[in-house]
Amino acid sequence: MPDNAPRPGTDRAALRADCASCFGLCCVALTLTRSADFAINKDAGKPCRNLQRDFRCGIHTELRTQGFPGCTVYDCFGAGQKVSLETFGGQDWRRAPQTAQQMFQVFPVVRQLHELLWYLTEALSLEAARSLQGEIRSALDETERLTRLPADAFTDLDVAAHRDDVAALLLRTSEVVRATVPRRKKRDHRGADLIGARLKGADLRGADLRGAYLIAADLTCADLRLADLIGADFRDAELSGADLTGSLFVTQAQLNAARGDAATRIPPSLSRPAHWDR
Repeated sequence: MPDNAPRPGTDRAALRADCASCFGLCCVALTLTRSADFAINKDAGKPCRNLQRDFRCGIHTELRTQGFPGCTVYDCFGAGQKVSLETFGGQDWRRAPQTAQQMFQVFPVVRQLHELLWYLTEALSLEAARSLQGEIRSALDETERLTRLPADAFTDLDVAAHRDDVAALLLRTSEVVRATVPRRKKRDHRGADLIGARLKGADLRGADLRGAYLIAADLTCADLRLADLIGADFRDAELSGADLTGSLFVTQAQLNAARGDAATRIPPSLSRPAHWDR
């Protein structure tokens, strides 16, 4: 098997949410706070009022119009089906209520690990980071191993420490890849407050936008090729005509939170959100 070939369980298909194979965990395990994103308050462990007996959302096609746009942005990276079918062997929390509390505690942890798998799988595919592929592969394999721990083992798992280790490796990967951008100016906007920023047509190739606040920013026709977008907040950002080809560590949730159109160029691993203008 080639060094950078995906292994079972770590390909992108396994890291996409399959709601039909999940027991509605995101609709129960998580806390909702009434806001522009959610129309109600809901405590963790309490089923959302829209969750049906078959674990489907009763307003799935109307979430945005019914005041739940936050639900259309959330992505479990496939953790829901992993916890439902593998960690708990297909026992659902309704028919086996003794599993409920533990299942709802395990789900957010596995979700964090699956997000790391998404980033590491991408990192492994980056030709410019070939010198780091051994470390990336080891981190990916270890992260995958952690997702398959028995349910009671997650109590003692220091997921924050593992996340920090992976984050440091991803940063090194980003620096190596972004250094390949020709005549790249130093554009360090890590964690920057760019809320509402006017960045129409901006050349942001190879920029560091990790954790940047781009809420409602105008990025119309901006060039974001090979920009590091890990953790950037794109809520209501305008991406019409923008080029995100090869952008580093962008997720479906980030695209879902933004606005775009048919001219927006996105990585092939992601899908054009249904609410974008076509």
